[in-house]
Amino acid sequence: MKKRYILLLFFTGSMLLLPSCLKDLDTVTLDEDILTTEKLYQDPNNYINVLAKCYMGLAVGGNEGGDGSADISGIDGGFSVYLRNFWYHQELTTDEAIIGWNDQTIKDLHYQTWTPSDPFVSAMYYRVMYQVTLCNTFILNTSPAKLDERGIGNQYRETFATYHAEARFLRALSYWHGLDLFRNMPFVTENDPIANFFPKQKDAKFLFKYIEDELIAITDGSGGDDLKEAHTNEYARADKAAAFMLLAKLYLNASIYIDEDRNADCIAALDKVFDAGYTLEPNFQHLFMTDNNNSNEIIFPIAYDGLKTQSWGGTTLLVHAAIGGLMGAGPDGKANTDSMLLKYGVGGGWGGLRTTKELVAKFGDIATTQDSRAIFFTEGQNLEIKNVTLFTDGYAVPKFLNVASDNARTPGQDRDFVDTDFPMFRLADAYLMYAEAFVRGGGGDAAKALNYMNDLRLRAYGNNSGDITSTQLTLDFILDERSRELLWEGHRRTDLIRFGKFTEGNYNWAWKGFTKAGVSTSPHRNIFPIPANDLNANPNLVQNSDY
Repeated sequence: MKKRYILLLFFTGSMLLLPSCLKDLDTVTLDEDILTTEKLYQDPNNYINVLAKCYMGLAVGGNEGGDGSADISGIDGGFSVYLRNFWYHQELTTDEAIIGWNDQTIKDLHYQTWTPSDPFVSAMYYRVMYQVTLCNTFILNTSPAKLDERGIGNQYRETFATYHAEARFLRALSYWHGLDLFRNMPFVTENDPIANFFPKQKDAKFLFKYIEDELIAITDGSGGDDLKEAHTNEYARADKAAAFMLLAKLYLNASIYIDEDRNADCIAALDKVFDAGYTLEPNFQHLFMTDNNNSNEIIFPIAYDGLKTQSWGGTTLLVHAAIGGLMGAGPDGKANTDSMLLKYGVGGGWGGLRTTKELVAKFGDIATTQDSRAIFFTEGQNLEIKNVTLFTDGYAVPKFLNVASDNARTPGQDRDFVDTDFPMFRLADAYLMYAEAFVRGGGGDAAKALNYMNDLRLRAYGNNSGDITSTQLTLDFILDERSRELLWEGHRRTDLIRFGKFTEGNYNWAWKGFTKAGVSTSPHRNIFPIPANDLNANPNLVQNSDY
């Protein structure tokens, strides 16, 4: 892994270009005379390219198609993808997902037996710090002082101020992931050297306040570098609604991060999201198909394009790895490439990801349920997971698809790399957060909280049969509803921790604690360890407790 957060020049062969929107990312080879950072920033036309790299740091693992020319060393480029590692940590560690592969220590995530030397834990940690460093560099080079030094004209200042704010949002997002996953993180900003120094470690209270202050600063109308208003930026770029969602996430989990009740602040932030005019997608499945960029429910996605944003992580993983067994079979029950293309939009499955029986039980009897969110493939699959390595043990979850929502289910542009965007923030989550913050005593409106919940269940059931009453709106119900609505969307670990059900307690699931029935684990696993390599390299770091 790259130590001490040295930002290697990422323009050595290709870089990402943002001509009209992030969905249309393309590549372009740069001339050698702009390989130095200062030369790069002399040309105002290059700024959007560097901002694109900051966004694509979430989506791909390197600077070439298929995650070649990897950003961080020590792990394959495809395995090092930010979203892939974030998803692994948020889902494989819970009841929502289990994987059958034998890649290094991947199963230890579900077993909750990881160590400070775990390569996947290290990859996530270094991904966060690499992303922060990318953003820091861009933030520094779009400051008014730097623009003045280069003689960048006033005609660019307003546009570059918006870019500046977007990079601050992306940095805050990664610091939030660092706070949530590791709590105590090395801290660097644009004012620190890029190389040859040892960052100091900051605790959760410091990081919480820093993230909060940053998000407020880029949405409060002062300072000259606010994010754009909701719906006024290009698709897949951050706006104020995305920042308010992140603030709400921060506040909802404040009791875990800093032992403070910030549920009232959560509701206030969510009200600003609601004011932005997002609406629920009428058909739930459409949120996870190739044309989900047309949905007015998704507030902030990580964008993918099967031809121009090719990665083995992200939604390519979520489509391919969820396919195996009889899922690609034709009418005769045999493997059939054409049938697989029609059903899922890809040419083959990887046979890895499934879910546990404990998660399936959240939907009741899935053979008779009317809940459209119960997207399971059961034919030839065993509910019980006796053998973790067998794809047919555990129900499959073909939720993400590389096909369009049209009647023809038109496949994506490529059979390997998918076009489907990943919805990191969407309105349904905001509805669920509001209901939870209300029940936890954060104020708000009781009728609104109940209506938000029933709006989601109306979509899920297609009628009012799923409606609940105010007495049924309990924390336990909300947690279960989150598992039904947000399955495989990267929320589960954080949710279980907030509800006290991730490690200790009576709620267990198959193979938690490395036992078939599942057992409680030590509460120190609510956060991950600082990687041993970085702990050894930086004398300012202290390991998280009990690792």
